[in-house]
Amino acid sequence: MTGPAHLLPLDQVRDGGRIDIVADEAERAELADRLSLLSLDRLDAHVVLSREGKRVRACGRFKAVLDQACVATGEPVRCRLDEPFEVIFVPEPKIGQPDTEIELNGDELDTMFHDGRAIDLGAAVADSLALALDPYPRSPAAEKALKEAGVISEEEAGPFAALAVLKRKLSGE
Repeated sequence: MTGPAHLLPLDQVRDGGRIDIVADEAERAELADRLSLLSLDRLDAHVVLSREGKRVRACGRFKAVLDQACVATGEPVRCRLDEPFEVIFVPEPKIGQPDTEIELNGDELDTMFHDGRAIDLGAAVADSLALALDPYPRSPAAEKALKEAGVISEEEAGPFAALAVLKRKLSGE
């Protein structure tokens, strides 16, 4: 979800300005492919901007409807996301300056660079979506498929399970 449609020139950034973004079918298909999604049926966001010199803060919320592949069965797992996000756009560091170092504090962890001309709101929304995805989506059939494959649960593999087995052995069960 990047491209000219979602680039906002810096000279158009206004404090408190609200931007609404709706990914079209082609953008959703490209992003679904990039994120290995089975489908991305909806992705839209609203963003409120504030500016401090060359730094731009984008605070907003995105909504998405998508299908991910179950990690155990490959079956589609439907997901509806409604997530807040916050991104700070800062100027790209100058290339060729060996001592250029960017230090980020805890409030600036979601930072993206801009070229001094425009910020890419589409990229900010796409990256926020990627971070919000379940890394291990599971369908209702996942547990059964994992059991059949010989995969044991965390409870069965954890330290307390090992203690329970030891206790049974010591008590003669």
